[in-house]
Amino acid sequence: MSQTRTMDESESIEAENPNTEEPKKQKSRRPANTAFRQQRLKAWQPILTPRTVLPLFFVVGIIFAPIGGALLYASSLVEEISIDYSHCYDEANNDTFTDIPSNYVNSYFKSSNYTAQQPAQWSKFDENVTYQDVPTPTRWCQLEFDITNDIGPPVLFYYRLTNFYQNHRRYVKSFDQQQLEGDFRTNGSISTSDCDPLRLDNNTGKAYYPCGLIANSLFNDTFSSPLQMNAPTTSGNFTYDMSQTGIAWGSDKELYKQSAYTPYDVSPPPNWQLRYPKGYEFDNALPDLHNDEAFQVWMRTAGLPTFSKLAQRNDDVVMKAGRYRVLIQDNFPVLRYGGTKAILISTRTVMGGKNSFLGIAYIVVGGLCIALGALFTAASVLKPRKLGDHTYLTWNNEPSTATTTGRSARPNEAA
Repeated sequence: MSQTRTMDESESIEAENPNTEEPKKQKSRRPANTAFRQQRLKAWQPILTPRTVLPLFFVVGIIFAPIGGALLYASSLVEEISIDYSHCYDEANNDTFTDIPSNYVNSYFKSSNYTAQQPAQWSKFDENVTYQDVPTPTRWCQLEFDITNDIGPPVLFYYRLTNFYQNHRRYVKSFDQQQLEGDFRTNGSISTSDCDPLRLDNNTGKAYYPCGLIANSLFNDTFSSPLQMNAPTTSGNFTYDMSQTGIAWGSDKELYKQSAYTPYDVSPPPNWQLRYPKGYEFDNALPDLHNDEAFQVWMRTAGLPTFSKLAQRNDDVVMKAGRYRVLIQDNFPVLRYGGTKAILISTRTVMGGKNSFLGIAYIVVGGLCIALGALFTAASVLKPRKLGDHTYLTWNNEPSTATTTGRSARPNEAA
């Protein structure tokens, strides 16, 4: 019997087994041969030569230097005086004005039209202040200083703190936004909020309002409007009225709403006990955070340990040259943590307050670019370097067939 089968027999076997699988074709993982998939798209690859680089140095220098000069000029137009009163209660005399140490006073004015100039002086006294029918011993500081020429408007009154780290991570997140927006927050929800460690009053079991470290550390020194002594245009002293309206950002005001709490639901934070020794129940009213712009300014935390925050302003009236007195209720302790506090009366320009750093930075960068451009130009002229022929660079040549198929041609093959 023959060991081979005929063609007819093979066909009959395939007919009897129609489910016999044909071998599958293996899919190729090779990307399509397109310019995008094979990374052959055209690209701009600049050639850095002296002819192209050196003009950039001069252009940057010519642009940056005038901008820096303009910024410095704008900063020089700002007139201001700052007085550090951190040691007022320790170093000033009771009810008698004495000269403030010169290192505590810094001022800049464009002219000196005020002829009766004197050194800045201070004094202190103690006087009770009544909060909720409770007389509270309070320290007061008086500052006298000269404004040597008319300034403003606007005239801005800041307080400045140093060595106070509002940018500490735990401090920055220690508040409850829902509570500030007026929502009624139960003690259970407050106990799990970000206000840690000032969430609940352990004595009353009530939630603090407002809770958190930022609100509790609110700057609580108060400042009077500057009083011009023996103003020539009046029969006596003249008060240069300043307002606490308009000191906060308009967008910040929308973050604070009237609270759904009642005065019996919450307690004042520990450091607010000076103003509310009997709690909110005595006045039957909660703090109006929606209109308290000083609170809103404080809640916008500063990014650096030395910062200034706007306390009051006058946008309409010129501050005449003369001698002024400011009365300060000295409550905020700064010496215990090695900080300082100061008042700052300043004008502004289109670039903001006095700050020469940005102008100096622009001038330095512009000067360096011009100096380096001149140095490199001299080097390329005195000792030039021979440049190669750019046409031989690989991206200037069309890819060969061997390159597109993934195999580079050998020298003998190319021949």
